[in-house]
Amino acid sequence: MKNKPKIELLAPAGNMECFKTALYFGADAIYISGKKFGLRAFADNFSDEEIRKAAKTAHGAGKRIFVTVNAIFAPGEIEQIGSYLAFLKEAEADAVIVSDPGVLCLAKEAGLEVHLSTQASTLNHLSAGFWHKNGVKRIVLAREASLEDIAFIRKNTPETLELEAFVHGAMCVAYSGRCLLSSVFTGRSGNRGECAQPCRWKYTIHEAGYPEDYFPIMEDERGTYILNSKDHMMIEHIREMAEAGICSFKIEGRMKSAYYVATAVNAYRKAIDAYLRYPSASVDEGLVNELKMSGSRRFTTGFFFGRDPGMQDIKKELADRSLSFCALVLSKRDERGRLLIEQRNRFFEGEELHVLSPNMPFVSFKVENIVNVDGEKQTSAPHPQQHLYINCPYDLNPGDILRVERGG
Repeated sequence: MKNKPKIELLAPAGNMECFKTALYFGADAIYISGKKFGLRAFADNFSDEEIRKAAKTAHGAGKRIFVTVNAIFAPGEIEQIGSYLAFLKEAEADAVIVSDPGVLCLAKEAGLEVHLSTQASTLNHLSAGFWHKNGVKRIVLAREASLEDIAFIRKNTPETLELEAFVHGAMCVAYSGRCLLSSVFTGRSGNRGECAQPCRWKYTIHEAGYPEDYFPIMEDERGTYILNSKDHMMIEHIREMAEAGICSFKIEGRMKSAYYVATAVNAYRKAIDAYLRYPSASVDEGLVNELKMSGSRRFTTGFFFGRDPGMQDIKKELADRSLSFCALVLSKRDERGRLLIEQRNRFFEGEELHVLSPNMPFVSFKVENIVNVDGEKQTSAPHPQQHLYINCPYDLNPGDILRVERGG
């Protein structure tokens, strides 16, 4: 390979804890939303002051921050956008992610870098070229785009246009964001950040005139989940994505936990770094297993290699989850070899804890002592967010995560 591509790892953050976690585990950029105008209305999201703080923190670490303003706006609402975009410019957001052409115009007036949301469903080079001519610096490609499509778009658009694509996370039934079912069924529009996720519901067939007869679409006593997609995972295909011309690898998940962010960012950071060092090497199977063990659904490659026939999870099968977040490291080991931790899920003396750290390989150790901050010994850690001391043979850092093995 003549020139190794520059790859940005772009992580989600629905709150400040997730934001700090993404930075710590190696994200190059983080996308967030303010309290309004984004497409995750039920995430915690960021106040104006938090946006300022996040931008300052990210820039201090040499990272970037993007703010979603990608909802679809009614006439009365669009009038509020201009002042908000001016604030984002003043707060030093590095870019805004938009889907509404009106917001694009206002963002350009505010002097902001503009990224086009996947909501715009960009699938071909002519559309990509149109948006670039009208001020878009980066396009988040439609979920339906294959790697072959993306390579063609890359070849037939200016080098000044950046291409971004999702590499990991949940997928909707309307992959590029045009889902109407939530609005029709519940009055909560996915295009306004209020999706009720009807793609995850169970469905049966009912014939008019036979009110008591409900027929499962597939032979399954639980009904069927014909709209329910498996989660996206492309960690085994970093090379193919880079060679197609994708410069930003995006992880989905602004509604997800800090543990999800840590696991996904850590795995993709290590996989991307390994690819940049050894482009022809296979991905570390341990990274793949980490994602599988920490996930809640089965995985798919989506449309990248043509439509994956197994993409829809019609039985709603859960992943074989085995690692659960049980503690956050708060400080380095003391002179007695103990870590100060914050409990997140119950664990017991004698159990094996698995380390998740950006600075270490995957290692584990046995808990031999649990002591509370008053010096009292405990045989378990049952209390949420309790601060405890535990023994540890490794030099861990604040922000590292401990997991315990549990059933699916």
